[in-house]
Amino acid sequence: MTDSVAQAYDACEAIARREAKNFYYAFLALPKPKRAAVCAVYAFMRHADDLADDERIPREQRLLQSQDWLHEWHSAAAGTFTGNPVFVALRDAQQRFGIPMELLDQLVQGTMLDLTGLATAAEVATYPTFDDLYRYCYFVASVVGLVCIRIFGYSDTRAKALAEQTGIAFQLTNILRDVREDAERGRIYLPLDDLKRFHLTTEQFISNRGNRKLTPDERDLMEMEAARARQYYSAAESLLPLISRDSRAALWVLVTIYRRLLGRIEKAQYQVFSARVTVPTGEKIWILARGLWMALRLRFAQRD
Repeated sequence: MTDSVAQAYDACEAIARREAKNFYYAFLALPKPKRAAVCAVYAFMRHADDLADDERIPREQRLLQSQDWLHEWHSAAAGTFTGNPVFVALRDAQQRFGIPMELLDQLVQGTMLDLTGLATAAEVATYPTFDDLYRYCYFVASVVGLVCIRIFGYSDTRAKALAEQTGIAFQLTNILRDVREDAERGRIYLPLDDLKRFHLTTEQFISNRGNRKLTPDERDLMEMEAARARQYYSAAESLLPLISRDSRAALWVLVTIYRRLLGRIEKAQYQVFSARVTVPTGEKIWILARGLWMALRLRFAQRD
């Protein structure tokens, strides 16, 4: 690895360390070359996400900026000189771990879905059915998992479907946690079909999004979505043994943190409007410590 590539990876790791609230703890349980590659992917996706989410800029301009970012990446991947450390590191990671270009394109396409892919109902951004929401979750979360398992290494093609489903579980958890913040931005990710099932409307969430308790119907809806997420988390249990030994601990750390987050949402009776639910840093560090011990045991078992 040249000095310039090593420096590019260092820059990406600094971005991940600063921005990746949950993911970075899992990254630390990876061997250094794999951690560097995952950080490069994260930095690439983080910038694309920031471009799409900057609401100070008109939507059309954000879309153009996102498309420009993707074009710049294509040029860098083709060998055009770039001074952008994210592209330098990502190109090395892509070649080193055989990451399909299509998946990297989909990472950026996923960040653009909030600009192009939402239906509208009374000027509120929505998804009509769970199938529609699933597609969104696939692009913004499952694709990340499909990229990561290329870096982790896997022994069975079943890992692809299981990584997709694990990503769905993560994103459903994020959606439950962020209901209030999303409503403040005019977005309701809970499917319209599900709202109707519980006699709810998007207007209720948008107009009554302040610090408050959920109604019984809202809580029942959230409980149903949490149960759906739990079903998808079962895929992670089957995925873990298919991942290369030196990466299993990292996946375990990430899944455990997200499962704990879902558990805390459930324990709070889904009262996400009154306070933001998080996994405390101390708890994440404890999970990481257990993951590092797992990684050490797996390393010694592999030698035997």
